[in-house]
Amino acid sequence: MQEVADLVGDSLELARAAAKAEADVIVFAGVDFMAETAAILSPAKTVLLPAADACCPMAEMVTPGEVRVLRERFPEAAVVAYVNTSAAVKAESDICCTSANAVAVVESLDAEQVIFLPDRNLGRYVARFTKKEILPWEGYCIVHDRMTADEVLAARRAHPEAEVLVHPECRPEVIDLADHVFSTSGMVRHACDSPRREFIIGTEVGLLHQLEKKCPGKVFYPLSKKAICVNMKKTNLAKVCATLEECKPRVTVPEDTAARARVAIQRMLDLPR
Repeated sequence: MQEVADLVGDSLELARAAAKAEADVIVFAGVDFMAETAAILSPAKTVLLPAADACCPMAEMVTPGEVRVLRERFPEAAVVAYVNTSAAVKAESDICCTSANAVAVVESLDAEQVIFLPDRNLGRYVARFTKKEILPWEGYCIVHDRMTADEVLAARRAHPEAEVLVHPECRPEVIDLADHVFSTSGMVRHACDSPRREFIIGTEVGLLHQLEKKCPGKVFYPLSKKAICVNMKKTNLAKVCATLEECKPRVTVPEDTAARARVAIQRMLDLPR
């Protein structure tokens, strides 16, 4: 799938690219919240999701109703929604963030209390770099959350010359043992720029293909061979072909929801990079 795509990137990079693309039809080889974000940013375009059942379990761990309850409980708090959320949850939030800009987003807010949705691990990671009180929701990525400190130690023993890069969706004890913590795009940039030759990669194994492609001559080891997102893997060439032929299934977001979610996304996009 990565080899036939016009663009490979993280969810926000792809949504931005979809908005700028000249094409009227966008085929999103990912999960539902990614396609929703593309549809929100490109309301005049047709956004197709080849694997209609490709969902993100973490995005489903928080509902719009739960966000409203949190607002009532913490009326002075700002609500930050990770892009890995549904359009309906984004619509209930003040601003969105990515794993790459989460700290900057939180620091941009006037509120001293921040409700952080839905990833507890990313929320706790952000809390390390701000004086604001972070109130993390108890969601998690089923791929990153299952990585363990023992796996980091074992990987270091197996590859003593390798640098350990992990994603901030990992558990705190895994982050503590890493050399660096990056978003997926940050991992690619760091590996390409680093003089080091070997890297242990603590994220979904699909990223290794891009790392090997963009950093020839360097060696990459998965922190965990079990780090596979089965929902991302639901998209295949046959489904993409069928989607192109039939122009479905189409992803749409109700306009009232899209308009409110667009505000939260745009606030993030308007921040200085």
